[in-house]
Amino acid sequence: MPTAFTKGDIFETSGIGAFAFGANTSGTMDAGIAVAMKKRWPAFAAAFADHCKDGKLKLGDVFLWSDGEVSVFALAIQDVDKKPSMSALTNAVRRMLALTGEAKIKRIGMPRIVGNPTGLDWTRVRKMLGEVTVGSSVRLDVFEQFVRAPRPDAS
Repeated sequence: MPTAFTKGDIFETSGIGAFAFGANTSGTMDAGIAVAMKKRWPAFAAAFADHCKDGKLKLGDVFLWSDGEVSVFALAIQDVDKKPSMSALTNAVRRMLALTGEAKIKRIGMPRIVGNPTGLDWTRVRKMLGEVTVGSSVRLDVFEQFVRAPRPDAS
């Protein structure tokens, strides 16, 4: 299924029950969308940190957590204090897609992964994300730009 590049609020988009983000191998979640995921799913953050102890998570690996209604994929793309790796991201995305069959996941929301000036080249990442889903039954919704969903009136 093709990758869809969009803008919006990843957490408020209908039909997305799984989320993915670029993570480091230490299990810290103190930057970017990881902070929001840590607040939203503290059980995920605790399980992820525990899994990363003693170097269990390697570059290119995927940590999958599920609570029945939602699944979160932590894609191990960088070691702490090092630049993210394009090959680690590619391997992690492929592993994530392989895991979706077991988890019966059809749609994954993910942010623009490491598209900042100190990270990976967004043009290369975007191209890879578009190519890696060819022939897959999973749709990736890549949120290139965050746009807050309208909040219902509190009155």
